[in-house]
Amino acid sequence: MNKVVYPGTFDPITNGHMDLVERAARMFDHIIVAVADNPKKKPLLELEDRVSLAQQVLGHLDNVEVTGFSSLLADFVQEHEVNIILRGLRAVSDFEYEFQLANMNRVLAPNVESMFLTPAEKYSYISSTLVREIAALHGDVSKFVHPVVADALNKRI
Repeated sequence: MNKVVYPGTFDPITNGHMDLVERAARMFDHIIVAVADNPKKKPLLELEDRVSLAQQVLGHLDNVEVTGFSSLLADFVQEHEVNIILRGLRAVSDFEYEFQLANMNRVLAPNVESMFLTPAEKYSYISSTLVREIAALHGDVSKFVHPVVADALNKRI
């Protein structure tokens, strides 16, 4: 069985993230969406809120599990017996960082492969950072995130 982890801060989870998970759910037996605590990034939403939103948004997918984590990803994948790390690439600018990360993960967890998916074109420009900026300026984010996420952002800001 191919068990995949899709890690990220998901601050907030966007339609681009949803697209990747939905497509991966058709390709793999089990996907864990691993929401990283990552206080270094100073997330807008608390970890529990990001996990809850991801669970609500992805709840229609039977083979997807959402969980929070605050450990090293290499430790998480070994603990959960994952054999593939899924990462998204929106643009060429993402590649250099993701390539470096994949190589580091290969050293830390040699039995785990990294796999990259690109979102559908209509989502390729969406990032959590831009969504947070738009929301902070009281802009309409409904085209970029699920309605429950838009509502949560509106309440938070």
